[in-house]
Amino acid sequence: TRLALSGRVAAGDMAERPVGPGEAIRIFTGAAMPADGDTVLMQEDCREEDGHVIIPPGIKQGANRRFAGEDIADGDVILRSGTKLRPQEIGLAASIGIETLPVYKPVRVALFSTGDEVRDAGDELPPGCIYDANRYSVAAALDRLGCIVDDLGILPDSYDVIRDTLSAAADDHDLIMTSGGVSTGEEDHVRAAVDALGKMHFWRLAIRPGRPLALGQIGNVPFIGLPGNPVAVLVTFMRFARPAILRLGGSRLTEPAMYRVRAGFPVKKKLGRREWLRVRLDRDADGAPVARKFPRDGAGILTSMVESDGLVELPEELTSFEAGTMVDFLPFSEIG
Repeated sequence: TRLALSGRVAAGDMAERPVGPGEAIRIFTGAAMPADGDTVLMQEDCREEDGHVIIPPGIKQGANRRFAGEDIADGDVILRSGTKLRPQEIGLAASIGIETLPVYKPVRVALFSTGDEVRDAGDELPPGCIYDANRYSVAAALDRLGCIVDDLGILPDSYDVIRDTLSAAADDHDLIMTSGGVSTGEEDHVRAAVDALGKMHFWRLAIRPGRPLALGQIGNVPFIGLPGNPVAVLVTFMRFARPAILRLGGSRLTEPAMYRVRAGFPVKKKLGRREWLRVRLDRDADGAPVARKFPRDGAGILTSMVESDGLVELPEELTSFEAGTMVDFLPFSEIG
């Protein structure tokens, strides 16, 4: 087929007239189609000769066109409230000319640990003392959620100091988080200080690890008291604190994806208590995924969180199962 070349359209320009019968117009990528034009042929698939273009056989009518509205139609909702803005959402908004989007401000969190025996990483470690892993891991987890973290350090086991710090933090933060000091020891003053300043909504859950988890409120500022053991801190942050923080930041809550996998271990547990086991995924002889339980499951075995792939969640009504049972696996990629 031989068509007469009757003009050109560059990107950003409009054709001066429609395409007539037996005609072709040179058009550049991104330019608007001229009226009555219905097909675009790539330059490398044809040849130009004496003011004409030679079209090979087999060209499909309508090829290489994009239509207005083929991606987004008039009246479509492109971004809903509570959507996390990733690069693709920002690009989508820009593609229809939206320059700015209303967003929630980052959640500002006051974070501190408690304990006379607790020391910062890098400090001298006297006998009987431990380094503070919890504050560092929680600060990193908060940072991944986009929070602004005000690190208030390590507070001594002093009711007055803890109360005064909580009171001051409630003045200019969206959330207060602590690690330790919410158990039943004589030097665990956080719970009493929260009760004095506001209200403790609950304390101690039927869960493992993380039983001494606390949720309270000081004025209008929520308080989350994480346990003192490092594994319990991370598990309760992932399953309880993380959803609350996302909601404070305006996110729409969705349940993390769980996967059914075969348990490579038997279980016996207490009725009425929810438990999370640290596991590593492996492949069984038949190629199916199987969860291998970390051999040491104490609440202070922090290496178990590093060397595991996720958690197996055991519901309250479960008391036992045999190896080979299908269980719910929650990967750290969903909650970490």
